[in-house]
Amino acid sequence: MFHYTFDHLASIVDQFTHALKLEKFTLYVQDYGAPIGYRIASAHPERISGIVVQNGNAYLDGLPDPYWQPIRAYWADPSPEARERIAQAALTLEGYKSQYLIGVKDPSAISPDTWTLDLASLGRAGNKDAQLNLLLDYQNNLALYPKWHDYFRTSQPPMLIAWGKNDVCFPAAGAEAYKRDIKDLEFHLLDTGHFALEDHCSVIADLMLAFLDKHVGK
Repeated sequence: MFHYTFDHLASIVDQFTHALKLEKFTLYVQDYGAPIGYRIASAHPERISGIVVQNGNAYLDGLPDPYWQPIRAYWADPSPEARERIAQAALTLEGYKSQYLIGVKDPSAISPDTWTLDLASLGRAGNKDAQLNLLLDYQNNLALYPKWHDYFRTSQPPMLIAWGKNDVCFPAAGAEAYKRDIKDLEFHLLDTGHFALEDHCSVIADLMLAFLDKHVGK
């Protein structure tokens, strides 16, 4: 059974950047990628030339109830019964579809390949438990929020926010919170949901290219 934690995943990605001899790089963080990326960035601030944030949370503002209430209950009681309740709510076809479709202006623009492939991947041995274990471990990210905020304030990495404002998991309040700590912030709320790339890919790509040209160079 896979039992990865966010600490473990960050260590793997960090080792990968060292293996590639990346002395300077820009991070793109989204969802689970945010706590992984921020572990690396706060440990090696001198290596970060910029950060692109797309629905990647780092503030309590971005963890609203009622969405997070059952997840907080799971953190408090990770019993087999609680794990099964979470699995039945989220790790199903309807659960995956909702993540892609809620908040999207035109659901027909979202390819059904997205949730179909997610569900197929979930069926591989150990993947369901891996997802439930990571969701349980997510609570440990919250204790690191002050450390990441300190990194933002002291290092001031150039940052582009391109955020689906209709996300029920990490709503716009989570994006707005970055303004408290980052001065060099390019801020865009997009009329879409959690997986903003699915229907705003070209918009985000153009924003990223302009951001990279400005802060990294062509």
